[in-house]
Amino acid sequence: MDRIRKWFSQRETQAYTALPSDPDASTLTPADTDDSLPGPVSKFQYFVFCLLGCAMLWSWNMFMACATYFQRRFDGSDFLLTNFQSLILVFSTMTNLIGSYWLSKRQATADYPRRIWLSLVFNCGLTAVLAASTVMWVVGPASYIVVVLLCVVVAAWSTALSQNGVFAFVNTFGGVYMQAVMTGQAIAGVLPAIAQIVTVVLVPTNDSQAASPKSAFLYFLTATFISALSLLLFFALLARHSDTPAKLPTDTPATAPLEAPTPPHRKEVGLWTLFKKLRYLATALWLTFFVTMAFPVYTQVIVSVRPLTPDTPRLFTPDVFIPLSFLIWNLGDLSGRILCGVYQWRGRAEGLALLALARIVFVPALAACNVRGEGALVDSDLWYWLVQFAFGVSSGWIGSCAMIRAPEVVEKEEREAVGGFMGLCLVVGLAAGSAASFWLGA
Repeated sequence: MDRIRKWFSQRETQAYTALPSDPDASTLTPADTDDSLPGPVSKFQYFVFCLLGCAMLWSWNMFMACATYFQRRFDGSDFLLTNFQSLILVFSTMTNLIGSYWLSKRQATADYPRRIWLSLVFNCGLTAVLAASTVMWVVGPASYIVVVLLCVVVAAWSTALSQNGVFAFVNTFGGVYMQAVMTGQAIAGVLPAIAQIVTVVLVPTNDSQAASPKSAFLYFLTATFISALSLLLFFALLARHSDTPAKLPTDTPATAPLEAPTPPHRKEVGLWTLFKKLRYLATALWLTFFVTMAFPVYTQVIVSVRPLTPDTPRLFTPDVFIPLSFLIWNLGDLSGRILCGVYQWRGRAEGLALLALARIVFVPALAACNVRGEGALVDSDLWYWLVQFAFGVSSGWIGSCAMIRAPEVVEKEEREAVGGFMGLCLVVGLAAGSAASFWLGA
């Protein structure tokens, strides 16, 4: 607890510069800049950035955790029933990748606050559409997959806007707020899974294999509320800094508001330039999420080793067991990101990249579990949950360490660009991992 309190008591804005001999070296020295003065951590700002991180990935986790409801909707098509999760992943990650690259190439005149609130507006709209689709639109599997994939594309574009905007925006506030964003992303995995389990239990159904439309309606409605709350609090954050220009974390003149009518012109920083400075941290980040993409594909097809009978406890029926498994992984991910606030990787960046590569061992570990009820090498649900938890911890900790470390090894004026670049690396890993999972037919 002392180390956690120490983390929250560190200065609000920090600046670092890398050693000239090695941009990824473990030893970092404070830069002699005007923003090196200590300051308190704002609880309000920390909470807002945490909520922004939560909203950033809520829609993506929403599609993952709602697998049992989609199984009900695609029950009439064997192809869609088998491949809908992989289709969602491919459409999501490819749209996110294209959007992130396009946004990263337009950093010089980017209005990052505008990108953030636009993404939240898109999220509110698409979750409202999905909620309506559960009770109003009774269509076949082929028509419904079109609706779902259109929503996935909008959600992925929204996520690209949010990632590019939030990661760039938060880098001007300090490392503690980046940790808040990363923690919020993990919460975005935990809360949708909890919401799915609660709605399934509150709205009973005769089919223990799939969630009911009413439970899915409540679930999507919860997502709409989260996005709306994030939008309101983000506007409050902008208003607070607009009223107190002396606290602005950027070099904006005291007479100018944070969200100027015309986007500011920034120094253009090439992606290749950033990659050369951050090559090992970037590799650690994309490798982490490349391997992580095995988790959603396997989790939605792994069921309990207990035979499904009328007397099977509800915990071990697929409509609860599958979202519970998502919850366990995401609890591990959240634990890893919180752990990063207590203990960060301070060794050479190459070592972090090797740790990311070593996570490949979790893929055969998941494949050895009870995939589609065909049997498991280790006949234990507890063993499966331990694998999921450890997989999540490694993802959260390595990914957070790479993201927090990156702004420390570049110049002050490059920090905003670093946020967009590292977000792009993250999306590259997600896209490559989802494509690999689809190709392998996991």
